[in-house]
Amino acid sequence: MLHHVELNVSNLRESRSFYSELLPPLGYALFQEWEQGFSYKSGPTYIVFVQTEKKFLQIPYHRKRTGLNHLAFHAASRSQVDEMTEKMRQWGARVLYEDLHPFAGGPDYYAVFLESPDRLKIEITAPDEKG
Repeated sequence: MLHHVELNVSNLRESRSFYSELLPPLGYALFQEWEQGFSYKSGPTYIVFVQTEKKFLQIPYHRKRTGLNHLAFHAASRSQVDEMTEKMRQWGARVLYEDLHPFAGGPDYYAVFLESPDRLKIEITAPDEKG
């Protein structure tokens, strides 16, 4: 079982705004807060967001480089995927693969793929309807 994931972010305020919209509807609650970071927790697992040190900001994140590609979250249903898609659009998040949405993962895979403020791919996927 995953204990936690820690992500450095380029703009703590913008990331806080994004993740405070994204994570609570998916079952995460604010867990910790401090001057240079915050975390959200669901069960025993938590996600930590820390402001990137200034000396490391010159090279931006890109998911195609070595390292983390994306985070994928469970949705309770297809309707929750739809609700989260609209909520994040209203926030201003970019929906990826818009021309294939909500089946960008394939004809039996119902999900939304978004970009965080640092362009980290975020996936929210519905349960398989076939059981």
